[in-house]
Amino acid sequence: MDEIIASVRRFVRDEVVPAESEIEAGDVIPDRLRVAAADMGLFGFAIPEIYGGLGLSMSDEARLVFELGYTTPAFRSMFGTNNGIAGHVLLEGATEEQKKAYLPKIASGEWVASFALTEEGAGSDPAGLATTARRDGDEWVINGAKRYITNAPNADVFMVFARSEEGSTGGRGISTFMVERDTPGLSVAPKDAKMGQAGAWTADVYFDNMRVPADTLIGGEQGEGRGYVTAMRCLAHGRIHIAALCVGLSQRLVDESVSYASARVQGGKVIGEHQLIQGLLADSVTDLYAARALVKEVAAAFDDGSDQRIGPSCAKYFASEAVGRIADRAVQIHGGSGYMRGVPVERFYRDARLFRIYEGTSQIQQLVISRGVLKDAAS
Repeated sequence: MDEIIASVRRFVRDEVVPAESEIEAGDVIPDRLRVAAADMGLFGFAIPEIYGGLGLSMSDEARLVFELGYTTPAFRSMFGTNNGIAGHVLLEGATEEQKKAYLPKIASGEWVASFALTEEGAGSDPAGLATTARRDGDEWVINGAKRYITNAPNADVFMVFARSEEGSTGGRGISTFMVERDTPGLSVAPKDAKMGQAGAWTADVYFDNMRVPADTLIGGEQGEGRGYVTAMRCLAHGRIHIAALCVGLSQRLVDESVSYASARVQGGKVIGEHQLIQGLLADSVTDLYAARALVKEVAAAFDDGSDQRIGPSCAKYFASEAVGRIADRAVQIHGGSGYMRGVPVERFYRDARLFRIYEGTSQIQQLVISRGVLKDAAS
């Protein structure tokens, strides 16, 4: 594992970091980086070896993602859904036959997978999920639309969540379907224009009387109506992953801040000698240490099964809020230059804002945490 971490660290710092301006300007990950990532096994690091992946534990995955987070989040996003919420739909809910058929293509990077859950009226709360799936003989007919779907513009396969039980409410009656991109009735809108994370593409996805075979229902007949349960299990894993990503970016922001404070001269001395700048640095380093320690502890508890519910939300909540604070301080330390395009901390300031929103907003994490501990207290 140490060799894998060292290899990824070298690649990120020697190849991806120098390409950040290119990625920002072109809003695309260069093909050379995609091919290299696939060759390194990064499209399947969280997928078991029997299905072609690296089979990393949550603790090892966190260590790996600390390194991936050191650069533009778009690089990790390119293969993040394969390992995270999309790939884990199959790991958590698919039949063995489906796993053997689909996971090797996802692990190798042959397929880019998307997790199609969010809708205009159904983000944090599934009660508003309006996409429907109606059984018609040996097929399902799906109608509806999804919003802000990561990797949708270049996805080869979509994990589509739809309400398969007429009249069901909340998380009940939701099923998941594995839908290939060229399926008639599926269309993808132009990519979204976002505040940050250039190179990480999102878009709306539409289903117009889309017919899919019955065997695309994840989990087979037993999987009908279990889509929401599967999604929640995927998100628990994904929240630790995002927390680790925030730690990686926090480290980069601290490094950029220290480097600038050590070199920038004002009033005849470097600004790092000013106590108020030292205070900003100290607060950021403390946030970084706390977030990293929390992620490691939560990942270990996830691996041994002692906490796969409250801990992931705590880690995602704290680390995503922490990286926002660290990014803000980094811009402040850089002064006017921190507000200029082309300076890494300006870009990371915009990139970091999304972490407090996707895979469950900070407010949703607060609810998960508080309801979890109250439920435990009552049992």
